[in-house]
Order: sequence, then C-alpha cells, then structure tokens
Amino acid sequence: MLKLSFLKNYTIEARLLVVLVCMCVGLSVASEQFLSLGNLTSLLNNNAVNLIWAVGLLVVLISGGIDISFAVAASVVQYLAAYCFGLMGGGNWIIGFVVSGLIGIGLGLINATLIHGFRIISIVITIATFNAFFGLLMFFTSGRNIYNLPNWWTSRIFIFEHQSASGTWSELNLAVAVMIGCVFATWILIRHTSTGRQIYAFGDNPDGARRAGVNIALIQAVAYGWMGMMAGIAGLMQVNIVKEVVPNALYGRELEVLAAVVLGGARLGGGKGSILGCILGVMFVAITQNGLNLLGVSPFAFQMIIGGAILVAVSTSNIKIDSDFLKNPMQFIRTNY
Repeated sequence: MLKLSFLKNYTIEARLLVVLVCMCVGLSVASEQFLSLGNLTSLLNNNAVNLIWAVGLLVVLISGGIDISFAVAASVVQYLAAYCFGLMGGGNWIIGFVVSGLIGIGLGLINATLIHGFRIISIVITIATFNAFFGLLMFFTSGRNIYNLPNWWTSRIFIFEHQSASGTWSELNLAVAVMIGCVFATWILIRHTSTGRQIYAFGDNPDGARRAGVNIALIQAVAYGWMGMMAGIAGLMQVNIVKEVVPNALYGRELEVLAAVVLGGARLGGGKGSILGCILGVMFVAITQNGLNLLGVSPFAFQMIIGGAILVAVSTSNIKIDSDFLKNPMQFIRTNY
C-alpha cells in the first residue's frame, strides 16, 4: 500500500514551490530565453504592480472579505493624484507616495464603511464600487489620457542595470524596490502586530472574535484601508512604468491578482493566507503567462489554465488529510464515502 504519511508535513506553499520548480525546469528546456537575465528581470518589472496589489488583497482575504475594485481604484488614484500634483506645482516622490496612499486609503474606507454599515457581503459591495468608481472616472475624464505629468513621476529610476557581452540590457526599475517594501510592510502587519492577529481571528471565526471583544469596524477599516493604500501605491508605480495615465489601462487585472492570491493558499472564507504563498501565487501566474508567450501558445490558453487552477485551489482549500487516510487510503474512502 502506498504510504502517504509524508503529505502530512507538506504545506500549500511547499507544493506550489515544487510546481514552480518543475515549470521552470520544463520552460528552461523548451525555451533558452526563459532563464536569461533579461527575461527574469522583465518578469519582476512586469509583475511588481500585481504583487503590490496581491499583498493588499491578501489582508482582505485573511479578514474574510474580498475586494475586486482595487484595480479601478488604482486608476482613480492616478487621476486624482495627477490633479493634486498640478495644484502643488509638481510635487516629488515623497509627496507622491503620501498623496497616492491617502487617496487609496480613502477609497478603501468607502468599501469598509459600506460593508460594515449595510452588513452586506463584501463581494456585492466591491462589485458595486468597482462599477461606480469606473463609471465616475470615465464620466469625468471622458476617457482622456494624461501625458503632461511631473518629470519626477515619469523619469526612469533603476535599482539594477546590467549589459551582457552581446549588448543586451537588463534592469530592475523602481517598482520592484517599492514592491519589496510593500511585501515587507504587509508581512509586519499580519505577522508581528496585534491587529494582524485580530485580522486572522476575525477571518477564521467572526462570531468568536466578536465575543472576544475584537473591534470589527476597526478590523474591516484596516483590511480595506490597507488594500486601498496598496492600490494607490501600485497606481503610482504603474504610471512610472508606462509614463502616462490611462483610465482603462488597469481594468480587468483584478481577477488575475485574485487568482494568484488564492493559488498561494489564501482561503476565500478567511483566516488563512501567508506572504510566501502570495508571492508564489503571483510567480505561478506570471511564469505561466511568460512561458506560454515564449512558446507561442495562444493567450486564451492562459485563461483556461488560470481558471482550472482556481477551481482546484478553491475546491481543495478546506481538505484536511486525516490520520486514518494516511494509514490506509482505500479503507478510509470505503468507510467514509
């Protein structure tokens, strides 16, 4: 009989890491470009914004909620920030982070207030705010792009540059450094603060958390405010990358980020999730998309793979490996099913 006791010590993160290693080995064999420095740095640059969003969404999911309005919120932040910078005469990076973060927090608190005040499930509220934010943005901007932006906002800043012998350039831009900072700050919040512990407790057992005296309104405000701040910072970085403000540029990317966080082990019911799993989930989505592009596979295949992966992750997220199952799997199945 096949012994499955080794599965007991495996976590979702470990399994996902094994899958990622296998994917990288396979893609490195199938395409010599995959492990090139240029491709790897491009992967980090292109997915820095997604990971900033992902760590914000992780906090919301741990709290037992869900937010699909963050990508549109980031677009709203971009326009409002551009207007504020104009009034300030240009601004700088410090002002940029403060303004974008505060606007993002404000949009996040709108979600938190509606969810707590109306006692409506979060996905309904964030669908409503998703459409409201986007509709208002398109109405007031008429869909116009903004090209006249402060120089500090559009100037390329590199934290790493390298030129190969063949003349190919590889670099990591500012967004990667900001991404690292956001990941570290979120790790501190959820793992090393009492608020983080309360977020886990509320997500895992809302009624128990209430009876224990957890301030539910405060927890929801922190979770959605943090998501809003990450959305604002990501929006600031997106403009630095593309050098313009486009109202619908980020529209539709929310499901890709949600897929990554769920694949990384965050439970849609709340109370579960880790920074490591979040990073691995974003890497899985990014490497899958990058590998398919290198192999010349249709982009529709990416959507099918992500959809299937979400189904597997969600359907297996609450499965626990029973000790009787580990001893005798077939007997356990016959007895219980």
